[in-house]
Amino acid sequence: MLNHYLSKSYLSNTIYILFIFLFSTNVKSQTFTDSNLPIIIINTDINPATNLPTEIPDDPKVLASMKIIKRPDGTRNYLTDSSNESYLDYNGRIGIELRGSTSQLLPKKPYGFTTLKANNTSNNNVSLLGMPSENDWILNSLAYDPSCIRDYISYNLSRQIGDYATRTVYCEVIINNVYQGLYILQEKIKSNINRVNVIKMADSDNTLPNVSGGYITKSDKTTGGDPIAWTMASYNGTVDFIHELPKPENITTQQNAYIYTQFNSLESNASSHNTDLATGYSSIIDVPTFVDYMLLSELASNADSYQYSTYFHKDKEGKLRAGPIWDFNLTYGNDLFSWGYDRSKYNVWQFSNGDNEGAKFWQDLFNDSTFKCYFSKRWNELTQEGQPLNFNYLTQFIDETISYISEAKIRENQKWGTIPNDEREINYLKSFLFNRINWMTNQLGSFNSCANIEIPSLAITKINYNPGTSTTYPISNDLEFIEIKNTGNTTVNLTGIYLRELGLSYQFPANSILLANQNLYIASNKTSFESKYGVTAFGQFSRNLSNTSQKLILADGFGNTIDSVEYSNTAPWPSADGNGNYLQLTNTDLDNALASSWVAVSDSNLSLPENNELKNLILFPNPVTNLLNIEASQPILTYKMYDVLGHLLYESKQNSNTIKTDWSSYPKGIYFISISNETGYSTKKIIKQ
Repeated sequence: MLNHYLSKSYLSNTIYILFIFLFSTNVKSQTFTDSNLPIIIINTDINPATNLPTEIPDDPKVLASMKIIKRPDGTRNYLTDSSNESYLDYNGRIGIELRGSTSQLLPKKPYGFTTLKANNTSNNNVSLLGMPSENDWILNSLAYDPSCIRDYISYNLSRQIGDYATRTVYCEVIINNVYQGLYILQEKIKSNINRVNVIKMADSDNTLPNVSGGYITKSDKTTGGDPIAWTMASYNGTVDFIHELPKPENITTQQNAYIYTQFNSLESNASSHNTDLATGYSSIIDVPTFVDYMLLSELASNADSYQYSTYFHKDKEGKLRAGPIWDFNLTYGNDLFSWGYDRSKYNVWQFSNGDNEGAKFWQDLFNDSTFKCYFSKRWNELTQEGQPLNFNYLTQFIDETISYISEAKIRENQKWGTIPNDEREINYLKSFLFNRINWMTNQLGSFNSCANIEIPSLAITKINYNPGTSTTYPISNDLEFIEIKNTGNTTVNLTGIYLRELGLSYQFPANSILLANQNLYIASNKTSFESKYGVTAFGQFSRNLSNTSQKLILADGFGNTIDSVEYSNTAPWPSADGNGNYLQLTNTDLDNALASSWVAVSDSNLSLPENNELKNLILFPNPVTNLLNIEASQPILTYKMYDVLGHLLYESKQNSNTIKTDWSSYPKGIYFISISNETGYSTKKIIKQ
């Protein structure tokens, strides 16, 4: 029954309608006054030669003014709101141009624009419709997609499974007083901490480690005018690669050679199925991002994936990563039918369909038993009930999206005639997903060999994300560090282990080890760290820890999570924000994802190791009501008491094996005490009743 909407009669009808649409210039004008969606009003500057609004060309950008109407309370938006500043999400200058390649052939045009300051020259980084501040934006015209939701669904799915994709907001657009229809306002792919979080390079970054990143590279059409950086073999032709960051006109010979070598190494190691953690493909690529990119591309059966609009990125000293996904309109059974194409089928792999297969390494990776196992495992995880790629979840998401844009789609169709039969189109899309998910599940099979990977007993136990400064050490970023501890009873081989989340890069050298119950430090500046703290750093990571919040994921060579912490400089996390404290896990038996498992400790304690004698002291009663007794086998020299946020409440000097402290005046809650002597320290959690 679900194959009903995949019938040839449906495809033929769609082909006919799209053919009429493609070559028709008979678009309708209409009256537009209000919407449940944000309304974008763009007026280009008057052309003095014609005394008319300037036409928007493909290049260069022309100047315009833009208003975005969005009532803060989420109620309906009206064109008459354009004169009310309290209802304007943006009111300022932009530079705007046409964008896209084949999509420009259509009567309804896609646009790219830059938000500008009043001087019409300087970029203006602003937040639009709740998206993080930037200056480069896109108005997606939903070209060739009669459902109007394929890009929107795909980009949102990518973010829901943990990968960045451009943020998207539906809106209706008016340009030079003419209603243009339904659009998606979205982010442009570019380097930014809130977009593709890789560091920008200078033209002087030509030797290691600086030449190692960051890059954004794509395999794509050459219709944009950018030169081909290199060509790679496909199993049915060749694939063109183009630089996105650095820009083609800025990239140096050394930078081009470095990133090209990374792709060549991927190709050779994928072809030979080299899974060695030190030398194989997993030492070059971030396996989870390649798996996720392929899963999203294959779920959608994207006719363009791998060959065109396929992005890669690599941060400084980081691994090569796939994504973000882009251009998902020819998907979920949709194609350029009027041009004779019908490639987005539910029962083919797009990486080996004899058409746009992309570089050989895609197919070689899939045919590698280890990679395919992780591919199958991830697919199984994401298609479970309640997960983003589950059929029931997807249909609910589709229904919610369609409900949200339903009235705008009526106006869209009245304007452009792009939605021949909305109900049938959505039923067809759901039917396609049902068949696609079943087909992929049957094709992928077992993932037993990677179902229960044994991960080493490593834990992130200290984080100094915003160190205090002094006259001797005036640069806070130079004093950052992370402590990693082997909490097990056996030596851990660190080969392949790396920090997986973008923003901080570090991969342990091959064949390095960490002994049982020992710890190591990786630092932002090894020399400054060792000078300041008197402790040897094992290694040095690239970039710097965020002073507000950052997710740290320690992973094995294939991306399996060993430990994960996302700290914050706000409550309930302890206070370690530029005040001379660092975050310390109070006990490795606790969940270090919880703020309550951490305490803020003065960095003067760093050179002191954790003392096993003090760690095993007798402390009673706990929970405590009035008096707390502490008994140790060695004399305690200092005693400090902190609240759950890391604020120092009490400190005393001691020289005794026994301490009695009065807790009667403290309110109920969680506290920490830190005790130390000449040979080390220990931190304990106390509950006050």
